[in-house]
Amino acid sequence: MTRERTAASPAAPETPTAPSSAPSTAESTAGSTAPRTTTTRPGVVRSATVNDAAEAAWLAALTFPLACPPEASRSEMATHIAHKLTLPQFREWATSDRHALLVYDDGSQLLGYALLIRGTPEGVAEADAVRAASGRGAPYVELSKIYVHPEVQGRGVAGELMRAASVVAAELGPDLPFWLATNAANLRAQAFYRKSGFEVIGKRTYLVGGLEHDDVVLLRTRP
Repeated sequence: MTRERTAASPAAPETPTAPSSAPSTAESTAGSTAPRTTTTRPGVVRSATVNDAAEAAWLAALTFPLACPPEASRSEMATHIAHKLTLPQFREWATSDRHALLVYDDGSQLLGYALLIRGTPEGVAEADAVRAASGRGAPYVELSKIYVHPEVQGRGVAGELMRAASVVAAELGPDLPFWLATNAANLRAQAFYRKSGFEVIGKRTYLVGGLEHDDVVLLRTRP
């Protein structure tokens, strides 16, 4: 079953260029290659508030294209950003009890974010894959997005976000399966996720601007 992706696929560590995820995928750009021209200050991962929503939405618009497959057009990416990564959406995620929105804050700016969702997967393929691999029905916890500013990728921000996301996933859904999806061609993101304890358990097809893409579905199998 195809569906409109809610996040972009991880690039590195979105879905990771993802990811994503992002599409929902773990939208991620945590592990993609990018210019490294800034110095990363020591930062902290914390829960986002509504006051972070505007900057988080800006960061999402900056990083989402990095997580998209190369065949995705600029118009498709712009449409996705305009409809799925809006200021009201980030405000909702910051206050929802079904979501956990995390940000990496270096004291002067946000350099990354992650979004977790407790619930039932939207697509049949991912729902079937997680159910078969985990041996239980929904709800599950999804790592929907994990993105890092392109100028600080490869400097540990993605790892910090993933460690925090793992802790928050256990709080959001104690003992619930923890899963994500990322672009099938994004091998760097998949390597990051395997290092973080995830294993590929299935596939799904998703839409970005009406164009079909393939994701792999991963489940956390070890700490």
